[in-house]
Amino acid sequence: MKTANHICRAGVLVVMLGIIAGLPMSAQDGKLKVKVHPPEAYVFVDGQAMGQAYHSVMLSPGNHRIDLVNYGYKTVTRDISISSGETLRLEAQLEPIPETVTGPWGCITIENAQRDAVLLNGKTEEFFVGHGDEFNHELGPKQELVVPPGTYQLNVVREGKEIWSGSVEVPANQRVVVDIPKGVRKTVPWTRGEQMSTLPRFHAGIASATVAVAKPTAQLSSQTQETNCGDAAQLKWSTTDAGRVELTPIGTVATSGEQSVQPRQSTPYELKAFGPGGTATASTTVNVNNGIEAKLEVSPAEIRYTKVGDKATELAGSALTWSVSNATTVSIDPFGSVDPSGNRPVQVAPRKSDPGPVDETVTYTLTASNACGGTETRTATLHITGSIKPPEFALAMRSIYFSTDKPMARGSEGLAASQQQTLKTLADAFNIYIADHPDARLVLAGHADRRGPNQHNQALSERRVAVVKNFLVKQGVAAERIDAKAYGEKQNLKSDEVKELITQNPDATYQDRQKGLHRLTTMVYAHNRRVDMNLSTTGQQSVRNYPFAAEDFSILVKRGELKEGTAGSAGKEHVGD
Repeated sequence: MKTANHICRAGVLVVMLGIIAGLPMSAQDGKLKVKVHPPEAYVFVDGQAMGQAYHSVMLSPGNHRIDLVNYGYKTVTRDISISSGETLRLEAQLEPIPETVTGPWGCITIENAQRDAVLLNGKTEEFFVGHGDEFNHELGPKQELVVPPGTYQLNVVREGKEIWSGSVEVPANQRVVVDIPKGVRKTVPWTRGEQMSTLPRFHAGIASATVAVAKPTAQLSSQTQETNCGDAAQLKWSTTDAGRVELTPIGTVATSGEQSVQPRQSTPYELKAFGPGGTATASTTVNVNNGIEAKLEVSPAEIRYTKVGDKATELAGSALTWSVSNATTVSIDPFGSVDPSGNRPVQVAPRKSDPGPVDETVTYTLTASNACGGTETRTATLHITGSIKPPEFALAMRSIYFSTDKPMARGSEGLAASQQQTLKTLADAFNIYIADHPDARLVLAGHADRRGPNQHNQALSERRVAVVKNFLVKQGVAAERIDAKAYGEKQNLKSDEVKELITQNPDATYQDRQKGLHRLTTMVYAHNRRVDMNLSTTGQQSVRNYPFAAEDFSILVKRGELKEGTAGSAGKEHVGD
């Protein structure tokens, strides 16, 4: 039986490829004009879903593979070559697949996907089932994607770029509504599913389009269930409605075929057929007579590994010991060929490199064979435990910035949303850091810009450090680990210092920097409305990167006016250098 997306390169299909004279579209690209029946078909260029077949596609000069795909029809594949400025036309009449699909079924409808490509359980053309409008129930009650009950990986692609991907569980006789890009919106009864017995794979009419996806099938057999030493066994398999087929332990194979195998030990073979309608499996085992005795051990079977930053502070070793009788060839993976008996020290590091606990297993496999082809395999596992800890400098700290005259009263929050997120990130990192540095403390330093009397600015900076400390405590940082100091306007940054901070700020675009330098007085005020931080164990200072990219940037930077009664002399309005 042929698959739903069987590639057809010849036969009854009519395909025309021509060159159309005309002016170049650009100095680099060519244009491919496609006309296909059915008109719902989709164009894949070099494996990427680009759009419905009636659209023109701009292509870079060179060779390209074009697939014209519609579920329920045989796929047309053409290799083309296009030059800069050329326009190529491709026309095709896709041949329908006559086999129908039987239930049970569930249903998927998709909203807001427009004409984006919809793929199930894969990202290549073999897993394409249609485009978004075909499955939009709001456009018609029979705009549906009918599938066997199960869980599907749904991918929505727009012009070669994935715009949504997620898992969708489809119960029998239920309709699952997926809202792109929000995801699954609801699951409702679908009584129509109980009333249908068979469906064509594809049907389109006025305000209706139904795609019925078939579940893959898989068959696998061996002509011989048991072989003598050195004899071969012939595997034979076939599948239907599969976009990809894997035969373990061989790898990816054709959708149907045969292969001779000579296993050195009794081997299970598992065939998996992956398609838009799900996965089908089949298995068989080839038993092999053997007569080799082998032993492999690792001691100790568990070792500890500790790493701080780039330095491993604890790395214990182990040893492999093995013995094999009645064998001419012995190998141990990953070392290669070894003597029939021996021992070998081993010292391994975990595969993971990110901070956190280490809990991994290394497997060593011994394989032995004799002159008649008999084989024996033994494995030993080494358990690695321990931890990987961040380096001393891994704690990221950023200064926190405030709006003018905020907070206005003690106990008032006054923290912008972006600065709250910065403090949440710091709190999470600091709580991890203190596990290895129990004496660590955060030292906060509050500041205010020079507008307003000294007494007002001192009180304002005290409120700012209090707000930051209280927020960190709410995030789980112990209050006794936080020291707070307030300096009012005593340690204001000067214009030259702020210029350098703006110029070197990695969060600022070129336009941000130019605007900031143009409004330097405002930016000097903004940079001085802050709380700095210091890590007691290392002396590390928070970086003063003003949050140009924050959504509340305009609120933070706004110069504003001080409350009546707090403004100082005219001289106070000027920021000194």
